[in-house]
Order: sequence, then C-alpha cells, then structure tokens
Amino acid sequence: GDLDKVVNLLLSLSGRLARVENALNSLGPRASAEDKLALREKKRQLAAQLEDAKELKEHVGRREKAVGAMVARYLRDEHLQDYQHFVKMKSALITEQRELEEKIKLGQEQLRCLRESL
Repeated sequence: GDLDKVVNLLLSLSGRLARVENALNSLGPRASAEDKLALREKKRQLAAQLEDAKELKEHVGRREKAVGAMVARYLRDEHLQDYQHFVKMKSALITEQRELEEKIKLGQEQLRCLRESL
C-alpha cells in the first residue's frame, strides 16, 4: 500500500544520500570546486527530500492506524491479529530487502572505487 511506497521512497533517498556522501568523501584533492559544489548541493537536496518523506511516512502511518481501527470493528480477534501481523511483517520485510539492496549497491560502488584507485 501507500506505506510500502513511502518506505521504499525513504530507503531510496537514504541510499542515494549515502552514495553522495561517499562520493564527497572520496573526492581527491584535485577535484574541482564545481564537482564539490554539485555534490554538496545534491546532498542538501536529498537531505531535504528525506525529511519530507519522513513527514509523509508519519501522515500515512496515522491514516493506516485509522484504517486499522475500522478493520478492527469487522474482524474477530484472531483474524485481526493475523491482519496486524501481516501488515507489520510486510513493511519490515520490504524495509529489510531495500536495505540489503542498498548495502549491495554501496559495496559495489566502493569496490569499483577501490579498483579504480589501484
């Protein structure tokens, strides 16, 4: 649902921000001022977008709680527990998958940088 999309957005933005920070940290002393400025601006934009996405997640979370309260009126306790567990685990698993994908991307980028520096 919407929460999954927002979680994916958060993970994507945080991964992109990590890669920009990594690129900034790996800039050599001969890097141009333009390159540094461009990366700093990209970092600023991504940080702002990440904050916006966090606010969006809070809003979607409040809405999903309201939906959960409505669902609770129509389901028996055992089915409600199953529903709540499913919703919780789905988001957790999507989050874990995206984090692993981002770690793989970051590791591949670091490996590429190491190979280029040799």
